[in-house]
Amino acid sequence: MDTKHDYIDDSIDAQPTLVSQEVVVDPRPPLDYTSLRAFVSSLRVRFVSIWTKRFVLSLLAGQLVSLCITCTNVTTTELVDRNWSLPTTQTWFLYFSIFIVYTPYTIYQYGFKGWLKMIWKDGWRYIILAACDVEGNFLAVKAYNYTTLLSCELLDAWAIPSCLFFSWLWMRPRYKLSQLLGVLVCVGGLGMLVASDELTDKDWPALSRAKGDVFMIVGATLYGFTNATEEFFVRKSPLYEVVGQLGMWGMIINGIQAAGLEHKDMVQATWDGKNIGILVAYTASMFILYTVAPMLYRMASSAYYNLSILSSDFYGLLFGLFLFHYRPYWLYFPSFVVVIVGLVIYFWSAPPESQGKIEPRAPEYVTKRCDPLPFVAGQV
Repeated sequence: MDTKHDYIDDSIDAQPTLVSQEVVVDPRPPLDYTSLRAFVSSLRVRFVSIWTKRFVLSLLAGQLVSLCITCTNVTTTELVDRNWSLPTTQTWFLYFSIFIVYTPYTIYQYGFKGWLKMIWKDGWRYIILAACDVEGNFLAVKAYNYTTLLSCELLDAWAIPSCLFFSWLWMRPRYKLSQLLGVLVCVGGLGMLVASDELTDKDWPALSRAKGDVFMIVGATLYGFTNATEEFFVRKSPLYEVVGQLGMWGMIINGIQAAGLEHKDMVQATWDGKNIGILVAYTASMFILYTVAPMLYRMASSAYYNLSILSSDFYGLLFGLFLFHYRPYWLYFPSFVVVIVGLVIYFWSAPPESQGKIEPRAPEYVTKRCDPLPFVAGQV
């Protein structure tokens, strides 16, 4: 993928006709209930209508971020096994990487004075976004130290209704019954994964279950808030501005927190070549995730993103087969199919285009230095 052209220049000031006009959404073909043959025929036509270019790309992007989450889980496990357990410090490298890539391009587009003016006028909202993202990651990791695996898997799904609520609060989408059914089907797939972990006795004793459960619920709520809020931002502002600001403020907040909580562990950790290589792999996976996720927000929605990553446990199984020689329980395979079916059902009646308009513009008080490319990242 040519990342420079695919996701960096996505301002539309020079060509407002691309996305500033009202989005025209073609309705799904109606179902015909006059006869069984007519119903089957109309059902087939409806199913075929779902598989547009935008939906297929959304489906693939969702599985890519799900795979990235699996990679981060595997690399984190490897680091812990190798005496390198610095979760806050580990995430700092992620924020630094997206800051160092996206912020210089934002400065190039807006000019240094324009960039400073953007920080002065709009920086407060990115500080809130970054703080919630940092603390959501921190609390989710801490929850695994106190409560059981099954509690973490179930409570982490709270990010889905949380995201749906904040999406409705910021953008007022109209959720259809088929979308709610799709959510339930995807959660059902998660339930099959949890059941398989229970049946294969993968759980561990809880150090303080109540404390860990609270950490996970709050962390999942913050996840839902940051996903929905970032979707709201990237639909109205250039992607490089939003991601660059998230990286800058996240780097600062995360750095302060890491210095306060992990300064002693930093010295005691093993900083050898293999650990650094694993850390680079972790950072690369998270960088891809934080780049693709906002494009998925535009193509589909942040709620769809949260549903897509429910399949990450299945990819974790694939990694486990080759790296750790796991013996898979049979429920893992149908659970993945159930999640994919739920993703299709989510857009059975409502196409991705109905989730909201995409009209990213540079701030009015900024004079851009160069003309934009004739397309927008996530505009399919």
